[in-house]
Amino acid sequence: MKCPYCGATDSRVVDSRGLEEEVRRRRVCTTCGARFTTSERIQSHPLYVVKKDGRREEYDREKLASGIRKACQKRPLTAGAVEKLISTIEDRIHSLGRAEVNSTTVGDLVMQGLERLDHIAYIRFASVYREFTDIGELREAMESLTPTVEPADYSTQDSPDHSPSHQGAHNTNGETQETPRTA
Repeated sequence: MKCPYCGATDSRVVDSRGLEEEVRRRRVCTTCGARFTTSERIQSHPLYVVKKDGRREEYDREKLASGIRKACQKRPLTAGAVEKLISTIEDRIHSLGRAEVNSTTVGDLVMQGLERLDHIAYIRFASVYREFTDIGELREAMESLTPTVEPADYSTQDSPDHSPSHQGAHNTNGETQETPRTA
């Protein structure tokens, strides 16, 4: 690294700090002793999203985030969970190692992530992404979800008989004792 003060090409790093998309290094010139800061940024090639109609748009993280945030709006999710999902999807897109990715690939990754994160957000996103035209398509999407909590089935449980002929008082063991009826 060339010293901005004396032009010498020999310096040593005294501190490094990783930021979001870059690394900042504090350096000392071994010739003149001057201190200066450099930054390194990964040089990435632009990523393009190929839309359903064949158009190509440069990948935009904010556009991805906006769609996910709209689906998650007013849901009991932490901001951290939503941001983590966005970062995970973005990492998976970049890990494909391609200069172009289909919008359906991006949409499918969002659907998979939202299905695990929140079923309501999943249905909201799916209704726009899959372009539902009737309630039947919406119902199919809802039925495809695996429930996270099994609903209670009260139809097979034995319920206490509260008919007038079985009224009684409880003893100290919790058992029902017949109460004599008067005619």
